[in-house]
Amino acid sequence: MDAKLRPLPQPAVRKAAWPVGLLVALCFTTLPLFLALSPGRPTLFDVWQQIGIRVAVHYDDEPKPPEPSGSPLEGRDILLGGLLSPEVSERTCLSRYLSSLYRRASPHSPSPYLVSRLRRYEALHRRCGPGTPLYAKSVRQLASAHNSMGLAECSYLVWTPGNHLGDRMVSMASAFLYALLTRRVFLVDMAKDMAGLFCEPFPGASWELPPGFPVHNLTQLRRGSEHSYGSLLGAKKISNEDPVGVRSESLPSYAYLHLAHDYQLPDHFFFCDDDQTVLGKVNWLLLRSDLYFAPGLFLVPQFEDELRWMFPATDTVFHHIGRYLFHPSNKVWKMIQGYYTSYMAKFDEKIGLQITTLAWNPVSTEAYFNQIAACTSQEKILPEVVDPKVALSDEHEAAVASSKAVLVISAHPEYAERLKSMYYEHATVTGEPVSVLQPPGAGNQPQNHKVLVEMFLQSYCDVSVVSGWSTVGYVGHGLAGLNPWLLLPPTNQTVAHPLCVRAMSMEPCFHAPPSYDCRAKKNGDLGAVFPYLRHCEDVDDGLKLFDGLS
Repeated sequence: MDAKLRPLPQPAVRKAAWPVGLLVALCFTTLPLFLALSPGRPTLFDVWQQIGIRVAVHYDDEPKPPEPSGSPLEGRDILLGGLLSPEVSERTCLSRYLSSLYRRASPHSPSPYLVSRLRRYEALHRRCGPGTPLYAKSVRQLASAHNSMGLAECSYLVWTPGNHLGDRMVSMASAFLYALLTRRVFLVDMAKDMAGLFCEPFPGASWELPPGFPVHNLTQLRRGSEHSYGSLLGAKKISNEDPVGVRSESLPSYAYLHLAHDYQLPDHFFFCDDDQTVLGKVNWLLLRSDLYFAPGLFLVPQFEDELRWMFPATDTVFHHIGRYLFHPSNKVWKMIQGYYTSYMAKFDEKIGLQITTLAWNPVSTEAYFNQIAACTSQEKILPEVVDPKVALSDEHEAAVASSKAVLVISAHPEYAERLKSMYYEHATVTGEPVSVLQPPGAGNQPQNHKVLVEMFLQSYCDVSVVSGWSTVGYVGHGLAGLNPWLLLPPTNQTVAHPLCVRAMSMEPCFHAPPSYDCRAKKNGDLGAVFPYLRHCEDVDDGLKLFDGLS
């Protein structure tokens, strides 16, 4: 307001207001203090909060985990652009709030629509998840062996484990995306070897399938099982010929979805629009997969719009879903944080080298190590070594100010040992010191704890080099948001040429996509049909999401 227009203060009012203001101030200071000191009364902080004053309390004796150097908590987006809900206590899951501090900030922000869908899903899970009356009602209906989708208030997708941890995590991410698309509650049949591995991802509710589930022997479900969708189609207990006309009362109480690497027609029909309309009328779906089948969901016309709104950049699906879903438990996080701060934090550049050998496509250790060394050298990922007799130039000396660490993750320690010997015995042409790190073995820890530690450590690296076909590698660089360098698998026991390629996107590969084109109603090359799907660099027949707009 202009000073000339501001009304002049009234002296009488000022004199009357002064003692009133003093009285109010005394009440705010002495009354809460009196109440706080009275036995059985609210604390001072309680009173302040009740009258609207927000108080942040910090206790000096609380143990606080060390923050990575150069990454202060202030100013960092620990909720990942709204991807994570703040309604989970930091104490119950430290990694949920601290893990992102060990990575470079992601340039990939989740869409507002994805954020809103996740919040709506969390509300659904709290309303229908284990321990709720609606869950108990749904389980009773399942036990009755009659489908009750027309009466049910909640529907469910139960994921069951198969194969090793990398395969499980990419399939869990795919299954959760399917649950989001179909408005189903996502439940995990947690295997014994996954106990204590992850935090609960959904606030105020559990994602673990409780004991006493009416369908017994979930781990025995296989391709061709009586309740598999393919078998139900073959026995004409389900029909996909008139999906709209199918009445939910005529359907079985549950259907098993077999989406593992050995699935065949008619299980491939899962990725067809008519079949999704039929499955939408089944209250309980049980799923087993060891595949990253998320790209296949983009083949279903009724999911197209929702997927486009959730993921405007189609190569960010696993990056967002994985960071939302997977948070190491406090026990596992202690191992991750301890190794990072002790061995990795001090280096200027961290390079993750994840090496997996394929039993069905072997190559000698010597040949594969030479492939790795040649790839990292020609792509300028690691510096070349020189004869120790050659003196370093001034340029080399200047480069010593920076340092590199190579984190080698492999079940075969000889690769790390050979790399250590190479850089220990020879100087680099750039003069940079190169340290080779290898996380310790499992020891007394479960094997899956060790694998999860390695995947998260890999996700803290600045550059990622991974063996083709490796789902462990896919998880690491997917969480990091990095397009990796892929070491191509050998052909006929001969080292691949080219040695390695830069991946077109950070997305995992769908190793065994369907061969059936639902829209054309015949077999076809699905990698040539959609602008956001291409064949993988490391798996000729595989499919991979990439950003078709880039």
